Amino acid sequence: MKCIHVLLLSLLIVSCKETSKETVAELKKEAIVKPTSNTPQKVQVLNFATFHMGQTSDASSTEFDENDQKNQKDAKAIAAMISAFKPTIVCVEVPWEKSQELRETYKAYLSNPEPTTYYGEVGLVAFEVGRLSGLSNIYGIDHKMGYNYNIGREIENSIDPTTFNSYFEDPFKSNPELTYKLDSLSLLEKLKMMNHPKFLDFLINVNADILAYVGSKEGFEGADEAAKYYHRNLRIYSNLNRIPMTVNDRVFILSGGSHTAFLNEFLNRSPKYETVDVFDYLK
Repeated sequence: MKCIHVLLLSLLIVSCKETSKETVAELKKEAIVKPTSNTPQKVQVLNFATFHMGQTSDASSTEFDENDQKNQKDAKAIAAMISAFKPTIVCVEVPWEKSQELRETYKAYLSNPEPTTYYGEVGLVAFEVGRLSGLSNIYGIDHKMGYNYNIGREIENSIDPTTFNSYFEDPFKSNPELTYKLDSLSLLEKLKMMNHPKFLDFLINVNADILAYVGSKEGFEGADEAAKYYHRNLRIYSNLNRIPMTVNDRVFILSGGSHTAFLNEFLNRSPKYETVDVFDYLK
C-alpha cells in the first residue's frame, strides 16, 4: 500500500510539472467570475466631484466668482455635458432636512431658468442638469456633522509627528501629476483634476486618513476625528439610499470632492449601484 501512495504522489508531481504556465493562466481566468445574462442589473451612477462655487465653511476653498457672467456660462456648459448622461435622479450637497426649500427653489428656476447662486454649484450646475433632463425635482442628501480638521496642530502628537508634519509640508509630493493650484485652471480643467482618481484618493487622505498619525501618548484623538468624517459620509450615503429608485434609474450626484471620494468607495462595493466614468461626459 505504501508503494501505491508513493506512485500516486510521483504522478501528481509529474503532472504539476507538466502543467504549462499558459494552462495555469487559463485556469486563473476561469476562476474569475464573469458577468452572465443572469447578472443583476445595477443602478447607474455618475458621481461627480466639484469645488464649492459659492460661500463655504470648508477649511480650504477655490477662488470662483459665482456672479461672474463668464463663470456662469462655463458652469452651464458643464451642465450640458453632464446632461448627456440622461439622469432620472439628481442629488446635491444640500441637507436632507432642507428638501422642501430645495424643491421650491428648483421649481422657481424651472419657471425662470436664469443663473442662480443657490448653494453655488447647486444652482449653477445641478439645477441646469435637472432642467435639461426634464426633471421636476432634485434631492438633497447632505448630512452636517462637525469635526476638527486642525486636531493635529492643537495637541502634542505622540504617535507619528514626523510623517504628519512632513505630509503637510508638501501634500502632493507623492503625486506630482496632481496640482493644488486649481485657481490657475479653467473651470473644465479644475473639474477634470478634481475627478481624477488619484485626486479623489488624496482628498480622503488629507481630510481623514492622515489624522490616524495624530494622537496623545495613550489617546486616539486624530483617528477619532477622522472617524467623524467617515461617519458623516456614511450618513450621506444612507440619505442616498432613502430615495426610491429602480435599476432603470440613472443617478447624478454633485458634491464637494471629498464627499465624492467617499461615496465612490461605498458605491463601488455596493450590490445596488454601478458608477460610470465621469470622463465619458466631462470632455
